[in-house]
Amino acid sequence: MTSHDDTPDARFAALPVRPGKIIAVHLSYSSRADQRGRRPAAPSYFLKASSSVAATGGTIARPAGTELLAFEGEIALVIGEPARRVALADAWDHVGWVTAANDLGLYDLRGNDKGSNVRSKSGEGFTPLGPDLIDARTVDPAALRVRTWVNGELRQDDTTAGLMFPLAQFVADLSQHLTLERGDIILTGTPAGSSVIVPADVVEVEVDAPASGASSGRLVTTVIDGPDVAFDVGIGSLPTVDDTQREEAWGSRESAGLPPLEPPTPDTTPQGLTPRLREKLERVPVAGLSQQLRKRGLDNVTIDGVRPLHPSQKLVGTAKTLRFVPGREDLFASHGGGYNAQKRTFDAVGEGEVIVIEARGEAGSGTLGDILAIRAQARGAAGIVTDGGVRDVDAVAAVGIPVYTVGAHPAVLGRKHVPWDHDVTIACGGTTVQPGDVIVGDADGVIVIPPALAEEVADAALAQEVEDAWVAARVSEGHPVDGLFPMNARWRARYDAERDA
Repeated sequence: MTSHDDTPDARFAALPVRPGKIIAVHLSYSSRADQRGRRPAAPSYFLKASSSVAATGGTIARPAGTELLAFEGEIALVIGEPARRVALADAWDHVGWVTAANDLGLYDLRGNDKGSNVRSKSGEGFTPLGPDLIDARTVDPAALRVRTWVNGELRQDDTTAGLMFPLAQFVADLSQHLTLERGDIILTGTPAGSSVIVPADVVEVEVDAPASGASSGRLVTTVIDGPDVAFDVGIGSLPTVDDTQREEAWGSRESAGLPPLEPPTPDTTPQGLTPRLREKLERVPVAGLSQQLRKRGLDNVTIDGVRPLHPSQKLVGTAKTLRFVPGREDLFASHGGGYNAQKRTFDAVGEGEVIVIEARGEAGSGTLGDILAIRAQARGAAGIVTDGGVRDVDAVAAVGIPVYTVGAHPAVLGRKHVPWDHDVTIACGGTTVQPGDVIVGDADGVIVIPPALAEEVADAALAQEVEDAWVAARVSEGHPVDGLFPMNARWRARYDAERDA
């Protein structure tokens, strides 16, 4: 039985008990993920206050001064038996009931809470549930359906077959981190079709099992204007909207009445390195940078097989790429002569750039000689890296520009290579290099750093250098490396104390 009276207890009349917690899934249906343009690898969650529960047949007040109240028809799971660290195979046994939910949200309040959704999702009446409970033991969780109507028009119609994660996974996953108690509710996400509703709209949500005919009944909510009471200025964030919020609330730019986005204009501005970042990278050894990139999950960032002609010189710059393809007489005839890709690259290299050449590790031919090295130096290039050979190696070394190569070879380019294109993504020494990547080299070799990570990695490597120098000093004093490298808690405390002194 469902009561429509307005006393506080009526909100929970359709439930076995007042829920201790309501946990909602951010993104779960493929249709919604496609709409949002992203597919999570695992479910993520947010909490709603249990005070947001509302009974069927009630109203939802859109707060004064807001515009983006949106409905989300969902399947709600009501926990019947406590669940703590349950296996996926056993998780559904802990679900007592299934019912309909409308996970209402106010996008105007998402600005500072996006992700947590604390204020945008926990308003009074923002979680209508019911009206009837379906016994979870009588239905197949893989064959449930959720539908939503607005003013009698069907807006959402999807089944659990469209979920990216099975319903039981939410129970098992959450139980690894917290205890799900009897009456707790999991809102399992909404399919595509969620949109904005306005005062006088009537929203109906129904969950059913088409195979058996079991149904939650229609969960009915009517939107009304909220009281003319403004949010208190100075206490917290105030409602605010922009076109991004409008697009997400309505479901598309077209539905929100927004013009189509103009295609992005390619950014042709040279990015380069700031003088400060360049100075940091010149101080950090490549080995230290490699260590920091590995900590961030990047292992395949070294250009292997190349050695410097000037081991004492440091190389720092941004990549300008040149690609050679394997030699073929007809292609060399069409692409190898005249003002070819190789010559164009050396003529166009900018100050602080590193020419990085893909030669497939083929050392049986030169990929540049002294004339091109002189041209690169005259243009202000930071250096040259090739996983092929170098002709006139003594003359190239005498130019003075940092050059990394697999070795010397007297043969001209056409013996093994065709200069094909430039300013494209290439492979050099077994790693991928994109134009604009940060290139750093020293006697240990050459490393490629994604530009977005360069500052972070440089700072971390410098800090590690200071720490390593302190450890080296302790080892020089006669301390054993066990417990010192890496530092245990005792040594770490001493290091921190001396560093902060």
